[in-house]
Amino acid sequence: MSAILRRLKWVITGLNRATPKRLNNTDVRPSPLSSSSQKPHSQVLGRSSPEPKSRSARNSMFETVHEIAIYIHRFHNLDLFQQGWYQIKITMRWEDGEYGSLGTPSRVVQYEAPILGSDDVIGVWRINDEDHSFSTQPFRIRYARQDVFLSMMVAFSLPLTNYEGSSASAVILKFELLYAPVLENGPNVQASLDACPAAVHEFRLPPKALLGLHSYCPVHFDAFHSVLVDLSVHITLLKGGLYPSSLQVPSDFGIDKDADDENFDASKQVTLVKALLAARDVLIEELHNLSKAINQTMDLPDFASMLGNHELVVTTTSKDHREATAGVSDKVSSEIHNRLEKPNGSLNFQTDGFVQSLSKDELLRSFYSLGYQTYYLWSMFLKFHRSNRTKILEFLREQWAVDRRAEWSIWMVYLKVEMPHQYISSAVDDSSVHSLHGRAPILRKLSEEPSQTAATRAELHRRSIAQMKINSRSIQDMHIFGDPSRIPIVIVERAVNAPLRSTSGNSFFSNLDRKSKEYPLSVTGLKSMDKLSGANEKQNGRVLKIVVFVHGFQGHHLDLRLVRNQWLLIDPKVEFLMSEVNEEKTSGDFREMGERLAKEVVSFVKKKMDKYSRSGNLRSIKLSFVGHSIGNIILRTAITETIMEPYLRYLHTYVSVSGPHLGYLYSSNSLFNSGLWLLKKLKGTQCIHQLTFTDDPDIHNTFLYKLCKQKTLEHFKNIILLSSPQDGYVPYHSARIEMCQASSGDSSKKAKAFLEMLNECLDQIRAPSSEHRVFMRCDVNFDTSTQGRNLNTFIGRAAHIEFLESDLFARFIMWSFPEVFR
Repeated sequence: MSAILRRLKWVITGLNRATPKRLNNTDVRPSPLSSSSQKPHSQVLGRSSPEPKSRSARNSMFETVHEIAIYIHRFHNLDLFQQGWYQIKITMRWEDGEYGSLGTPSRVVQYEAPILGSDDVIGVWRINDEDHSFSTQPFRIRYARQDVFLSMMVAFSLPLTNYEGSSASAVILKFELLYAPVLENGPNVQASLDACPAAVHEFRLPPKALLGLHSYCPVHFDAFHSVLVDLSVHITLLKGGLYPSSLQVPSDFGIDKDADDENFDASKQVTLVKALLAARDVLIEELHNLSKAINQTMDLPDFASMLGNHELVVTTTSKDHREATAGVSDKVSSEIHNRLEKPNGSLNFQTDGFVQSLSKDELLRSFYSLGYQTYYLWSMFLKFHRSNRTKILEFLREQWAVDRRAEWSIWMVYLKVEMPHQYISSAVDDSSVHSLHGRAPILRKLSEEPSQTAATRAELHRRSIAQMKINSRSIQDMHIFGDPSRIPIVIVERAVNAPLRSTSGNSFFSNLDRKSKEYPLSVTGLKSMDKLSGANEKQNGRVLKIVVFVHGFQGHHLDLRLVRNQWLLIDPKVEFLMSEVNEEKTSGDFREMGERLAKEVVSFVKKKMDKYSRSGNLRSIKLSFVGHSIGNIILRTAITETIMEPYLRYLHTYVSVSGPHLGYLYSSNSLFNSGLWLLKKLKGTQCIHQLTFTDDPDIHNTFLYKLCKQKTLEHFKNIILLSSPQDGYVPYHSARIEMCQASSGDSSKKAKAFLEMLNECLDQIRAPSSEHRVFMRCDVNFDTSTQGRNLNTFIGRAAHIEFLESDLFARFIMWSFPEVFR
């Protein structure tokens, strides 16, 4: 390493020596493979070509290029609908440029061959000269959750020919998913792949990121092509034409004394020098952070110890000046960089007097000095990345996950609300309530419709986003940032727990503590659980995490697949059950549907427990549920079944997606209510009778009233209620388990029963003092402007179904609170 540093010092200080008459300018251009040529497992190197003589010789010396390296780690099939041959195609362009502004693949490094069978890969990666694209080798996808490790790095070069100085334009990074049927083989596969992309996903690299960035960048494509392309993006700014085999300065380096000074634009050259300085500093900082994060020592060069700190920016010809600055502290260079920084984090390339005061010769020497330093550091990074690619990717992925909540907070509004101690009836005389609480009832009426308030709040926030200027350094997903005003608005209300309504010593919370002791893991009566009696003592045992997804009325078992896919991205080791037992059977009695679901869940859990028990490493279980629409009533009913009792203590997270927990009392959608009436009259749909409390003349004997009295919600550690004020299929208050305006002014028997149901559910949700429970209400406001005014939007069906057809809301919520879903 010391020999390399001595060589580098000679290179940099050699710029101060006597200069020959003219610099031999070369413009390194990539040597891409043609669309028909292929070269496996190798590196594509640049080739030199003479600089056109029509350009100014002096300006041609100041050439820079953005190098954007993309490391493609793996292709993970989450939920592709079709088996077949797949390929990833990558192109790059300036956001405001024409066709000539395309980035060009300059280097490809295959770290290792893809781990696949001989029949699962055809050909090799390709570079197409016509559209300047890079394509991975075609690979075959056979089954869900299949991994294809591609392990390759492709670097694109974007010269700043048309954007001299620091570019104000962003770069668009485009990924295309190409598909060919399994029936194709040999040469026909590539022809079929080139026909038309199956899906496209674009990212925007902001101008701030082009001076230096190292970021994880997952590619998910769309809802119909649910895959994860695990990759990272690495960006730097380099001096153009700088791909030498060694760091030796060309022997004919120098300044053309005869160059046309009128064509020399000093302001642009000052900007480039500052940009190279910033790129170098970013590289040093990132290399230091990466080496520290993965605990791998990296011997970074100390440029300040090799030459004077002012020479880090400018190498002068004065020997006295070099000697005078040789002992300057390292703070000088950082102070110079700090003077270039604006308060918002961007670099100020216009006001710094130090660099602007440099002469033309000093600017050129500074440019070359910084250019070689940056190239040397970039080469160090590429070598370091190749040796530690997996650890670096894991570190960048963790950083990406942490940053998502801050980035996506644009579309999320966080509120902290106090959960009410109790909801009191507005009845003038209510002896049952009076005796229960020991005080007279309180008159209470909501001032305005909560759904209207929520919709107005979301719409105001959406309008503010339309006027917002997003100025970020992070990579921007164009599915989200392409049209920010069209993205769902999520209002998160995180409840603060209130004291329990019941102050009796027989509170169900004290019973809960006793129940957990009565049903220890080793005495549940199940043989598979008996094997786990000593598993709790093993600290290194695995936690079996299972998530059950339950569809709604006349639904399909894959309805919640988008939510499932987001959960798998957060926790790939989770086991999931997409419930099928009630498919085409959702018109019957909830009791029967709940019993079928309970048997399906118990069978699935036992199967997974037996599997892990045989290896002796099962420590505990986390059983979570996600329900859509009436699927929430089905799963709550299943929890009351006797066969589910041994598993209640393992219930973890419950996500309710627009669930009618309080039924259809006080439903304000008259058109939808008419539809319910027809279903009851013409088809005799039993579950609709139960939802509308017409299954028994006495409301206290109805199914849903009794279900609310049973302890179904108290067992979950985390409860998240998703609702939408645009959803006309489920009453807003019923999905949120809260008071509604109509009931607050009602003194009928129906209102009293509704109030009892509400208070029972809220009492279950309040966490016991011995255990922390997360309770959130999440209001999702979708953009339905593109759907126009049709029957679906008019009756509120559009928002109800949008929960199943969009995953952005789930992505926002789940990545903002990952601890709830792990």
